[in-house]
Amino acid sequence: MTWSGNISSSQLRELFVKFFKVKGHQLVSHSSLVPADPSVLFTTAGMQQFKSHYLNPKEAPSRRVVTVQPSFRTTDIEEVGDKTHLTLFEMLGNFSFGYEGGDKSGLEESEAEADSNEPYFKKDAIVWAWEFLTGQDWLAIPYERVSATFFRGDETLPKDQSSRDILEFIGGCDRITPAGKEDNFWGPTGLEGPCGPTVEFYVDGVEIWNLVFNEYYFKDNKYTKLDYWGVDTGAGLERLLIVLNGYKDVYNTDVLKPLIDLAARERVSQHSHQRVLADHVKAAVFALADGVVPSNKEAGYVVRRLIRRAMMAAGKGNEQLLQLMVKEVQSIYQKPYPHLEKVDLGVFDQEIAKWRSVEAVGEKYLNKFVERGIKKISGKDAFDLYQSHGFPIELLSEMAKKRKIEVDQRGFWQELEKHHKVSRAGAHKKFKGGLGGRTATEIRYHTATHLLHRALLDVLGEHSFQRGSNITAERLRFDFAHPHAATPAELAQIEAIVNQKISAGLPVTHKHMTPAEATSAGALGLFNEKYGQEVIVYAIGPWSKEHTPYSLEICGGPHVDNTSEIGKFKIIKEEAVSAGVRRIRAIIED
Repeated sequence: MTWSGNISSSQLRELFVKFFKVKGHQLVSHSSLVPADPSVLFTTAGMQQFKSHYLNPKEAPSRRVVTVQPSFRTTDIEEVGDKTHLTLFEMLGNFSFGYEGGDKSGLEESEAEADSNEPYFKKDAIVWAWEFLTGQDWLAIPYERVSATFFRGDETLPKDQSSRDILEFIGGCDRITPAGKEDNFWGPTGLEGPCGPTVEFYVDGVEIWNLVFNEYYFKDNKYTKLDYWGVDTGAGLERLLIVLNGYKDVYNTDVLKPLIDLAARERVSQHSHQRVLADHVKAAVFALADGVVPSNKEAGYVVRRLIRRAMMAAGKGNEQLLQLMVKEVQSIYQKPYPHLEKVDLGVFDQEIAKWRSVEAVGEKYLNKFVERGIKKISGKDAFDLYQSHGFPIELLSEMAKKRKIEVDQRGFWQELEKHHKVSRAGAHKKFKGGLGGRTATEIRYHTATHLLHRALLDVLGEHSFQRGSNITAERLRFDFAHPHAATPAELAQIEAIVNQKISAGLPVTHKHMTPAEATSAGALGLFNEKYGQEVIVYAIGPWSKEHTPYSLEICGGPHVDNTSEIGKFKIIKEEAVSAGVRRIRAIIED
């Protein structure tokens, strides 16, 4: 079988799954683009839903798994429009969990039976990938078009000689090149996790398949050998379509060409604008279908930015094009991803209306610079526009570029950090825990911050003292001192402690004391503050000569009377604020 410009995305998906089913793999449905791991915003690789299976292979649905996983990456958003980079793409992957071959990971590695459910490692993964790419019953790519790279090692990790030996053993791939960690070593998704050296296959110089051999676990900047080794591979569907069909770039594939053609018919003449529209609308549709709501924060902000960039590419007066493109995306992916049909077109109408009002402000602002002949916008001016009207720095820069005006982005981020420092200082004042209002919900959140503070100190250490907080009716935000990211296990432990104290129904009481008495009692507080002659100390848990409360803090209140009133506590995200300061975002569920 030879593919000569006529393989479709549907055929390629089906062929990949068929091949690995023949090799004993179980097909597993794709996971949501919104991962359970709070340390990442989106699903960026097929292995994320299987992360725990590399540590506990008995939990896996099968020791061999095959998937077709939509993946969402925003690190290359500025490169969208070239031949290969996309925000949303499909990853064809095969996985193996629980290999116990010890250090036998080269040619002496025993070959697994193709139709069994036994785990496998490097030899089978590389041989099977080569068979799928070049085998006459499969993709039948001529040998001479294929090349490969492997990990050459560095000062911390050894050279992957076994993969090199296997590549030479298969005979056809004689273009083998060593590469460094940035290219041929896959780190963990999130704060910690399985990782290992990789083999990458290229066709005509285009990277199309990455084979990851998870034999290490990364934590606290250290690599340790895993008890069980595993395989995690990802082949880009769109890139494979390029090389199989002889296309120049991904925008000629059947998953993107209809969108490009639609944009051209609707009077979008610039190729770069057509490509941004196709990529961004498609990515936004997939994210919206998995429950992401446009907002000014985290994943929601990414989707809002994509929609706004798409609107800018479409041009004024062409707003209906976005809805036409949404319908086209739904049509293209109707069979493999029918859940896209549930995306509400009204979301785009709402975002268009919001953006047009913000854009008008930006244009008026920029026109003043043009009139004055000013060629550079300072960081402070850009920040003032952001603070007053919520105008994103990225979009301001894009609009300014069209007018040949430079924006001091570095200065903007410096101004933003100054603002954050002032905000954190304000949150410290009187140690009120960032409580803005006094609704019943905000009071529940306020009490929860005391439990969170104590749990952080217990799990991470007494250095993890509060550095600020902010509370709204929707969530709490808590800043604390810590030199590095808390691990998922630590976050899970902290969350469990807080919920245990809530379930225990602990009483919440307070006493008026002098600062000296509060200090003697062991109350937490910002003792560099000038409190005056009297402070209020809140206790969570029985407080008497015989009983030390779980939490004891100087605070202005108010609080619930009993922790059972709080609700279920859930950590949404842990992130960096500045050097040595981390932030937890959490919600309460009724």
